[in-house]
Amino acid sequence: MIFSTWPWRHWAQCRGDATALIVDDQTLNWRQLCERVDALAAGFTQQGVSEGSGVAIRGRNSAHVMLAWLALMQCGARILPLNPQLPATLLNELLPKLDIDYALEMGCEAQLLSIPALTLTPGKPAMSVDWQPQRIVSMTLTSGSTGLPKAAVHSAQAHLASAQGVLAIIPFHPEDSWLLSLPLFHVSGQGILWRWLLAGAQLVVRESQPLHQALRGCTHASLVPTQLWRLLNDAHPLSLKAVLLGGAAIPVALTDSASQRGIACWCGYGLTETASTVCAKRADGKPDVGAALPEREVKIVEGEVWIRAASLASGYWQNGAVIPLLNQHGWFATRDRGELHDGRLTVLGRIDNLFFSAGEGIQPEEVERVIATHPQVSQVFVVPLADREFGHRPVAIIEGEAGLALSSLDAWVSDKLARFQQPVRWLTLPPRFKNGGIKISRRALQQWVNGEEA
Repeated sequence: MIFSTWPWRHWAQCRGDATALIVDDQTLNWRQLCERVDALAAGFTQQGVSEGSGVAIRGRNSAHVMLAWLALMQCGARILPLNPQLPATLLNELLPKLDIDYALEMGCEAQLLSIPALTLTPGKPAMSVDWQPQRIVSMTLTSGSTGLPKAAVHSAQAHLASAQGVLAIIPFHPEDSWLLSLPLFHVSGQGILWRWLLAGAQLVVRESQPLHQALRGCTHASLVPTQLWRLLNDAHPLSLKAVLLGGAAIPVALTDSASQRGIACWCGYGLTETASTVCAKRADGKPDVGAALPEREVKIVEGEVWIRAASLASGYWQNGAVIPLLNQHGWFATRDRGELHDGRLTVLGRIDNLFFSAGEGIQPEEVERVIATHPQVSQVFVVPLADREFGHRPVAIIEGEAGLALSSLDAWVSDKLARFQQPVRWLTLPPRFKNGGIKISRRALQQWVNGEEA
């Protein structure tokens, strides 16, 4: 699909009466959606937003956040979505480098006082900025393990290329509906938004509802395996046809159970820099993440995954300039370890995370994938503990369901992991590590385990 105007205007012109957005139990068709976006865009323009303005949006998923996102794009703005839990100390250091002119904050206790605030005030529709698919529309913070996060900048064209690749293998038709189940401050949440715009289908936004209620009538969702397990074990009816799974190992028993309910499960691999998914496949219990999607190329160079893709970021934004992310060979070197077999990629883990214990290499992600299959484990991190005799030993930090006895995990992994991979200690994830990060920092966990916290 090649758009000659903003995607929502395209669909308003050719399918104006079709349902575009479902908010709780209210619906907007494409024509009504355009009217809302036009009014908000006019209001932002009257407040000073213009083409090239940097605007931070801070808030959890809501209809207001989603409509504001479209309206700001229609103003030609660069949108920086922020996790409301990011600490002020990080933002104060980060934002000056990102040229942010305005902030739109919804439902946040602390305000970004140093940046002029925008309000959701509709204005009288006026001339909007022209659709230019190569214009930068988003600045998404990466989850780098060291230093300040980087802001990967994407054009609308790159986001649409990402959506097109995913929808080449996952059917998503105009009458289908995808729940906005992932936050827009993560690139995976933005992926849902752009698939909706590409397909001209229906987007469902439901706030503060249990997942089974939020999924009412939805045909598509992006979930983690634990969420799908719980949905299948409940007696609630499901209208799902397809689920894109991420975040952990995916047991065959789970996908078989879903298939029996008429739900196709997909899994894949992607990065912030690639506007979400690069490789994907029908989940089959095998360790690979599938083959490269259309308009993506993957190769392995000295054990590292390199990528070329139409969905790649233009670069990293810093002090008014876009810093290229491609290496001298024209590829994006991901810092992920991987292998290719018959065109299918297996990701082994981050190069930076590899450590050695008595001469044996331990890739934490490999150990985590095994532990994550435990039915009561929802999240796990494996980090190295310094050891005089072995160099390092693996320690597992667990977030699990109530009733999980960490002492039972030694026996559980005994026939699933090599002896050198088996954690020597099992710890519960402290609540303080769940707050304020784009992702939980492995470095911070390692410092905590080794008693090096400041």
